[in-house]
Amino acid sequence: MYRNRKSGILLHPTSLPGPGGIGTLGDNARAFIDFLHASGQTLWQILPLGPTAYGNSPYACYSAFAGNPLLVNLEEIVAQGDLDPGDALSDLPDDRVDYMLVQKHKSRALEKAAENFFAGAGRERREEFESFRESSPWLKDYALFMALKAHHKGKCWNEWPEALRQRDPQALNAVSGDICRSVEAEHYMQWQFSRQWRNVRNYAAEKGIAIVGDIPIFVAYDSADVWSHPHLFHLDQKGLPTVVAGVPPDYFSKTGQLWGNPLYDWDAMARDGYKWWAARFRSSLELFAQVRVDHFRGFEAYWEVPAGEKTAVNGRWVKGPGDSLFHALEDAIGAMPIIAEDLGVITPEVEALRDKFSFPGMKILQFAFGSGPDNPYLPHNHDIKSVVYTGTHDNDTTVGWFCSISENERKRVCRYLDVSGEDISWHMIRAAFASVAETAIVPLQDILSLGGEARMNTPGTSSGNWTWRFSSKELHPGIAGRLHEMADMYGRSTNQW
Repeated sequence: MYRNRKSGILLHPTSLPGPGGIGTLGDNARAFIDFLHASGQTLWQILPLGPTAYGNSPYACYSAFAGNPLLVNLEEIVAQGDLDPGDALSDLPDDRVDYMLVQKHKSRALEKAAENFFAGAGRERREEFESFRESSPWLKDYALFMALKAHHKGKCWNEWPEALRQRDPQALNAVSGDICRSVEAEHYMQWQFSRQWRNVRNYAAEKGIAIVGDIPIFVAYDSADVWSHPHLFHLDQKGLPTVVAGVPPDYFSKTGQLWGNPLYDWDAMARDGYKWWAARFRSSLELFAQVRVDHFRGFEAYWEVPAGEKTAVNGRWVKGPGDSLFHALEDAIGAMPIIAEDLGVITPEVEALRDKFSFPGMKILQFAFGSGPDNPYLPHNHDIKSVVYTGTHDNDTTVGWFCSISENERKRVCRYLDVSGEDISWHMIRAAFASVAETAIVPLQDILSLGGEARMNTPGTSSGNWTWRFSSKELHPGIAGRLHEMADMYGRSTNQW
């Protein structure tokens, strides 16, 4: 009866403890996996792993395929002999991520490591490196894009000389000598990210932990993807978007949300059998056991806003690729282990697309108490084929949320859970674990009963996000035991009654 029930923790690697100003794919990642195992959990959900761009958001990256070099563990590179110990040291803060300082420190160290590698790496390591380059078809465009971006002082690609914007072979060849070392360094960084992630993933598998990744539906305009595949997006002759992504006005925003991402030319993608999407999913499924697809409803219909609009008010709904995309993906890859992020205004058509391919949707408990007993997020209305969360990276922590809602809503929460309101995080965790939903995921902040100061992201704001970190002393055996007991009680651990 309980064989498909499972649970896990939502935590992005940037939030892991350790030196260097940011969480990495080193010993502290493995220590967290040990905690998951000791807690009876079988899932570790993370956010997108790409190299972050504007605002440091993992949902706005320079590539849909590359890994974030800031997550590379320098101590492991020192152990390999590519970096002197002193070059790995820093006095960066350990309570929050200061991305500007981390970027400066990490880039300098990784560039030195790359120089040392190319100057003196042994045959076996060079062969491993070359094998990685040959098996990563996206790497050439990404490394070239990042090197050109650095060469032009970080400017967006549409501000480069026209010949480089247009990827003119003669122009690229002319600048190749100036950026050769930068291109090689980018190759090295991606190789190190890949090998470190592989080690973390394999360690997790040994402990019975499956890692759940995240695929944003859209990509950033200033990305290797748009620069190298402009024909797959709605761009004008100058390479500028003609329409951009957003969401329409609703109860929460009178002007909607103007995300600004360039929109796909789905007709162009369909003509080549959605090869770019197949490559994207194939790459992700090499990294993760399962992926959450952000803004799933956009595959059925998306909000299209003319470029240049100041708000999302003047947008319109446009039909997406629908089931033709997922049929093509199944033909190319096979069964798709997807969690559909189906939050917001979801139509019957979106639900039909989700259900046609048996993708589980999401149930957020923080959304459950603002209305009556028919609210679909209340545990008694959950369906088995779903994933229940206390909250996500876009929500406040449960403690912060409970303190911010109205007194009437707090009373509804307490009445439904039959509690006084104390220890609210763990009462919500219990409700999630008790749900009939096959999968339950809880942000680490809720397991630690942290307040709003530990919130990961506040949508619609451009600063102060994605910086939260915890300390290793917070994950003590008492918490692991409490979580394991709850997982056992509700049939979500490897142990059964």
